[in-house]
Amino acid sequence: MKNIVKKVIIYSMLGIVQLGIGVSAIEASPRHDDQHYQQQYGNCHKGQHQRIQEERYRHEKEMQRREHEEEREWHERQEHEKAHHREAVRVIGGLILLSLIANS
Repeated sequence: MKNIVKKVIIYSMLGIVQLGIGVSAIEASPRHDDQHYQQQYGNCHKGQHQRIQEERYRHEKEMQRREHEEEREWHERQEHEKAHHREAVRVIGGLILLSLIANS
């Protein structure tokens, strides 16, 4: 039983090492189409990035406690705000993905 466990652990570690080497090699490889991508898709993403920054600013402002607000109300409002923020970021991400698909 111990031999089987040792072999499983060793083969798992070897697989993880190979995966890590493969990923680092892919990331280190030169990408010749980056400039073309930047020119073609850079402008359509600027508006989306601005929307993400605006949403982050709004979210930070809404997460702060307001004057004369009870702690229970504050925590309830935070939970609603977290859900709203996740939905807003998901929608913005979907718009970015849609613009990528439409432009390709």
